[in-house]
Amino acid sequence: MADQQLLNVRTEFVERVSKPLISGLLDDLLAQGVLNLQEVDEVQDRYVVRTDKARCLIDGVRLKGSRASQIFIDSLRKRDGVLAKQLGLATESGENCGAVVCSSAVPVAYTEVSGRGDRPPLLMLHGLFGNRGNFQTAAKALVRGGSGKVLALDARNHGSSPHSPLMSYEAMSLDVQQLLTHLGITKCILLGHSMGGKTAMTLALQRPDLVERLISVDISPVTTTPVSEFSAYISAMKTVKIPKGLSRSAARQLADDQLRPVVQLPQMRQFLLTNLVEVEGRYVWRVNLEAISHHLADIMNFPPFHKPYPGPALFLGGSNSPYISSKDYPEIQRLFPRANVKYIEGAGHIVHQDKFEEFITAVLNFLPPP
Repeated sequence: MADQQLLNVRTEFVERVSKPLISGLLDDLLAQGVLNLQEVDEVQDRYVVRTDKARCLIDGVRLKGSRASQIFIDSLRKRDGVLAKQLGLATESGENCGAVVCSSAVPVAYTEVSGRGDRPPLLMLHGLFGNRGNFQTAAKALVRGGSGKVLALDARNHGSSPHSPLMSYEAMSLDVQQLLTHLGITKCILLGHSMGGKTAMTLALQRPDLVERLISVDISPVTTTPVSEFSAYISAMKTVKIPKGLSRSAARQLADDQLRPVVQLPQMRQFLLTNLVEVEGRYVWRVNLEAISHHLADIMNFPPFHKPYPGPALFLGGSNSPYISSKDYPEIQRLFPRANVKYIEGAGHIVHQDKFEEFITAVLNFLPPP
């Protein structure tokens, strides 16, 4: 049993574990529902000495039983495979616990809008710091326009989906594949914006048999915006402090004031603030800032692929956005030889918000005939 395993390695774990790893494990256990905020705070705030923190953490998890202990062990394997091996907690088959090989899909949250049964389902994937609500209005409009059913997903570490220390496009692709299997969907249309567009492209290139056609909204299969801009946003979000007892509107205003020196665009601050939620009387960010920060370079990049996706693809950009530029065309054509590149006049990066009607029309025109 996993709780017995933790008892066996308790002393060595307490001696070896680092403070940053303790913090990471606490984040994972909070996201998985093993610990609540009060229990996390007890480990972080009540104890100063590292060994005391470690002892409180492992004992608290072990006393919750085998399931909680197994989640703890899985998190330790992903965050520090070397320590897990030293403790004798490595995977039984002894496989490499690298980021991709030992990663497992998470059950992502989604909202479904029923549509025509004679058209393939359409999956919509949001961008960095977004959530499925970003596409709520668009999903309904597409169904009214005659599309098949539309599913809007929360990516891992976003919205209501589980948190995970891993945040690669390969992992996010696996999440979508798992959902398709769970729902019995054998062929779908993928639409993704920004980060979601790169996830959609990754899935199409990995499993073209699952993707009838692809729509990438304002993103190319290349390295994009400098990491520093988003890194600054994350740092600013981490420093936001909101006292207990404030109303939601007061909390948002205080957070807005604290973000303003770094995040100067009001629209960007409002977008980031959609992630501020109240949990047990405290205001927290529902996005996993640690995982996003750790994998920011991966998110800005794009995995290497050699075999192209053979299906139809639409790259739908905003004319006022730099994210799909002419210098990207060769790579788009290499990986997506049947791609069309179109721009919506007057739209910026968030095309579906800036020019909603034009966006809906472009998507509907690209869908296959019934």
